[in-house]
Amino acid sequence: MSALHSEATAHADYRRRQFHLGSPAQPGTMAALAFGPESRPVDLVFAHANGFNAMTYRRLLAPLGAAGWHVLAIDQRGHGRSQLAADPDPVPHSWLRYRDDLLALFEQLGGAPRVLAGHSMGGTASLLASASLRERGARVPSLVLFDPVLMPAGADEQGDLDWTAPEHSPLVRGALRRNDRFDSPEAALASYRGRGAFKTWPEAVIADYLEDGLLPQPDGSWRLSCAPAWEAANFIRAHRSGLPAAMAAQAGPLRVLRAEIETTAPWTHWPAQARVQTVQGSTHFLPMEFAEQARAALQQALAGDD
Repeated sequence: MSALHSEATAHADYRRRQFHLGSPAQPGTMAALAFGPESRPVDLVFAHANGFNAMTYRRLLAPLGAAGWHVLAIDQRGHGRSQLAADPDPVPHSWLRYRDDLLALFEQLGGAPRVLAGHSMGGTASLLASASLRERGARVPSLVLFDPVLMPAGADEQGDLDWTAPEHSPLVRGALRRNDRFDSPEAALASYRGRGAFKTWPEAVIADYLEDGLLPQPDGSWRLSCAPAWEAANFIRAHRSGLPAAMAAQAGPLRVLRAEIETTAPWTHWPAQARVQTVQGSTHFLPMEFAEQARAALQQALAGDD
């Protein structure tokens, strides 16, 4: 097996976990990485961006575990090592699936964590889950969102927006054109290094992404664990999630770090308690580009600095 993608490699900073979810979005097994002491309840749950996986954020989150916080980073449906149904064809397909998976995970954990965080689609799913917790009268976590995908108010009623329509969107076109097979993890790393979405990423973070972003095939090749069709379907259906109502329902602490360059969070109707910051020089991939700043926001939320 490739040195870049080796099950035998020992990592002192994380543990692999699995959760069997009875999610209304179809039950199955969610994979996750755990950081920090198992002796305490989970302090932070982190949800990744569309197309990526929990391992992508290992270097962001591992120092929090080393500092004594119990952190859980999940592989969302259709991503990483999770075994949850991910058929891109059924309609309606929306990010409410990811909300439901988070809520099912919280049931397994015995309640929501003190902090719920996510990047891009993962941030939006976290926002939706928080709103549902409030509706249920459950404890609402502090939210930390990194350039979440937040449509302008009213987008839910407009149908597929231009930026998510295949004929207009570089996101959808790029996903559908994406090469999903490689001769080796090293070949994938060489293909991604300094290019496209990975242009601003440290090489070590790309390698972390590929650790769980590739699956070995019987013919000796390697396939992306997030199918391009699933990634594209997520972009196309991004607006079908009831975001205006979910945002209006937010009552707990809310931190948002958004990109300076082509942010996906052009939202303007923030709740009064929201702390919104634009990270200078950042793109949509700011947790990879500005990991120390992103980690500081998580640390502040964990410490209750609201």
